[in-house]
Amino acid sequence: MYLKIIGIVLIMMSASLMGYLFSKDYIERINRLEQIQKMLILSVTQINRYISFKFKDDKKLSGVMIKGEISNFTAHRSGHFYFTLKDKESSIKAVMFKSHAVNVKFMPENGMNVIAMGNISVFERDGIYQVYVTYMVPDGIGSVYVASEQLKAKLQKEGIFDQSAKRPIPQMPVKIGVVTSKTRAAFQDIIHILSRRYPIGELVLVPALVQGEGAADSISKALIQAGKFDCDVIILARGGGSLEDLTPFNTEKVAYAVYNSSVPIISAVGHETDVTIADLAADLRAPTPSAAAEVVSVSKEQLNGNLNYYNEKLKNLIRIKLNNAEASLERLTERLIRFSPQFKIENNIRKFDDLQKRLDFAFIKIISDYENKYISRISQMEALSPIKVLKRGYSLIYKDSNIISNISKLECGDIIEIKMSDGTVKAKIIAEEDI
Repeated sequence: MYLKIIGIVLIMMSASLMGYLFSKDYIERINRLEQIQKMLILSVTQINRYISFKFKDDKKLSGVMIKGEISNFTAHRSGHFYFTLKDKESSIKAVMFKSHAVNVKFMPENGMNVIAMGNISVFERDGIYQVYVTYMVPDGIGSVYVASEQLKAKLQKEGIFDQSAKRPIPQMPVKIGVVTSKTRAAFQDIIHILSRRYPIGELVLVPALVQGEGAADSISKALIQAGKFDCDVIILARGGGSLEDLTPFNTEKVAYAVYNSSVPIISAVGHETDVTIADLAADLRAPTPSAAAEVVSVSKEQLNGNLNYYNEKLKNLIRIKLNNAEASLERLTERLIRFSPQFKIENNIRKFDDLQKRLDFAFIKIISDYENKYISRISQMEALSPIKVLKRGYSLIYKDSNIISNISKLECGDIIEIKMSDGTVKAKIIAEEDI
């Protein structure tokens, strides 16, 4: 009886269970569970992307400053920098794309301590986080200084600074080129020194930017142009300034332009304490533009001093020869006395007289030649004075600050400047039929 009751209950329960399993409510629950299960199963890409979004949403990881040591540095041919920043306990991968790397004023190296600024994010492909650097400077010293020192070391290895490559500076140059800004005091200082000490020298200004953007290109082109003017020497001049102001003179482009110049170059950049890469590459360094002008000029006093020096030197040589001749005469006289040949005595006396006359004539002629050379040189200096030339009715024609020596360089419509002894006028070139 008991068993029958239990069997009936089980049958009823089974029927009820089967009815529930095939009910609509049960099927909907099963579908809902399957959907929930699918939502919980994520792909690797989805996980990495989610983490990346979390990094980007965290404001503390944007524009972060990181201090560390560079290791595993690679400058890719694409222009990107790949490296690791580390300290004593940890490290983080870093990348600096070309658009930001071009603004770095030094070449990063392994072992260099730097301060980098950037954003920390996830590289989704590999699932690693890294810092995307947008700005980087050396830790402790300025980037401009580091870049300058790195360039010095490079050029030193190439022999740009070797003393054996330095050319002598001509003592009396005919044409002196000056590469500087025409508006700066450096050019005026050079003009003042040369007009006072060396008026016979022809001064050629090749204007160039000496500060700011594009200055390095301007200086390099001006040096090449100055070499085409048949200058005997070129002065590269600029007044003093900060390290940043002198940046164009610490560039690789200017260093090569100075080294490869066909004309000896005197670098006169900055004051006595400012030594630039251009100074090291030049054939001679002058502490100031005024000092450079004194190097290439010879004053009238110095010319007179040189003339007096050679005059005294000539007198001494003649005096020595006379003394030697007198000594020789004494020896001959002693021999004549010993042998007593009257003819030889008279003959030697005539020879002595003739020698004396020749010596006297040579002395007078040499002194006269040097005096004539001195007078001629002084006359040349006065005749070649630009002021006297202008006063005689001559004039200088400029186009775009350049001297015009050939009519083929002028075209109709050109505005020219005509410099005369009492001032400067402007004129316009017109066709002959328009007169």
